[in-house]
Amino acid sequence: MNYLKFFRNLFLIIFALPIYSQLSSDECLEKLSIFAESAKIKNYEAAYEPWKIVLDNCPTLNVATYQYGELILKDFIKKSSNDEEKKRYLDELLKMYDQWVENFPIRKGINQIGKIYSSKGQAMLDNGISDKSLIYDTFDYAFNNDPNSFTNPKSLAYYFQTGYDLFKTGSKIDLETLFEKYEELTEKFQLLKTDISKNIDIILNKEELGTPLTSREVRNKRIYDTNSRAVSAYLQLIDQLIAKEATCDILIPLYSKSFEENKNNSLWIRRAAGRLDGKDCSDDPLFVTLVEQLHSLEPSADSAYYLGILNDKQGNSEDALKYYQESVSLQTDNYKKANILYKIAVKFKNAGRRVSARNYAEQALSFQPSLGQAYLLIANMYADSANGCGDTQFNKRAVFWLAAQTAIKAGRVDSSLKKISDRTAAAFNGRAPSKTDIFTEGNQGTSIRFSCWIGKSVKVPNL
Repeated sequence: MNYLKFFRNLFLIIFALPIYSQLSSDECLEKLSIFAESAKIKNYEAAYEPWKIVLDNCPTLNVATYQYGELILKDFIKKSSNDEEKKRYLDELLKMYDQWVENFPIRKGINQIGKIYSSKGQAMLDNGISDKSLIYDTFDYAFNNDPNSFTNPKSLAYYFQTGYDLFKTGSKIDLETLFEKYEELTEKFQLLKTDISKNIDIILNKEELGTPLTSREVRNKRIYDTNSRAVSAYLQLIDQLIAKEATCDILIPLYSKSFEENKNNSLWIRRAAGRLDGKDCSDDPLFVTLVEQLHSLEPSADSAYYLGILNDKQGNSEDALKYYQESVSLQTDNYKKANILYKIAVKFKNAGRRVSARNYAEQALSFQPSLGQAYLLIANMYADSANGCGDTQFNKRAVFWLAAQTAIKAGRVDSSLKKISDRTAAAFNGRAPSKTDIFTEGNQGTSIRFSCWIGKSVKVPNL
């Protein structure tokens, strides 16, 4: 017989009896100390009984009751021998989240409601609760009441996934609500990415100066890199979901229908214009209407950028550049400024204006050193220029070394891009001169300068 399980189940029956109803504060503290010591070493079987006594008799004693309680109950759920037992512990866990919010909604002056209720929604999802509407409402309550502490990228993504599932079944969520939720959540993901980038950039700037990192900074950089990969992966998940619905044929009628009632709502217009631009729907007259209305309501970095796009479409390159530059100057946040500069660089790359594209990409990097996409953009432009940069076949192919070196930088500053940067660099190196070519030329260790628009040099590898 499993005596530990027997006594634990027996305790579930008798725990409410008066024997524990009159615990003194000292007794509560003693039980807290007992379960905390066991939980610290993951001996959750031993921790359960004293923890349960504290929860039921001294619920306002310490937030540790809930922090450790979450670990204890999740472990019991995981190790449950049957569905009935699992359901009992899951019910306990979900009830505990409500008690947590009731007794400790704030910690160290910071609201925790979003964090706690998003954890509750995730627990429901992870443990097979079938009521998608209930799960969505739990996430929705967390996000609407306390978005600041709702920061877990997995839960944010599955909040959208649950809403998307409800949309597909035709219940609760309509298309416009789905797009609004997507915009809200992508903005939240961008905030998370920016916060991570700010921390990474401090470390990158220190490395650039040649200053050795402390052991804490090395450890923190690993954490930032892990978080960056998670945020990027879950943002990609919701992008893939919305891509199935966000086509020009769907977006244009939807926004056209809603424009009149939202024509004085600058946030709605900015999001609609951004979505049309993001899906290459900016040729439609609706985009012109949105941009002109946005600029009249609220001249801003965004509206100036979209006016630049309009002028680009009309072939007014000089006016487009003026608006792009105005967009940059109006933006006061360095990370948003970097994002605008990068988008301008992409526009110039697509227009074949490589020097301008690289200039804007490098400006973007000056404001956000961790913007790895900018390095990939430059690397791809170098690779595309191989045939036009070099007076010999060897020198033309040498451009791929420079392209590979630039691509590698992308993964070095942004770990979420490491796989693609490594893959890109490997492809470029595969097109560069081989060891046999270097031996034949006899030029190992020399530098090759590219007199084309690149204007840089690369060193031939030593054999």
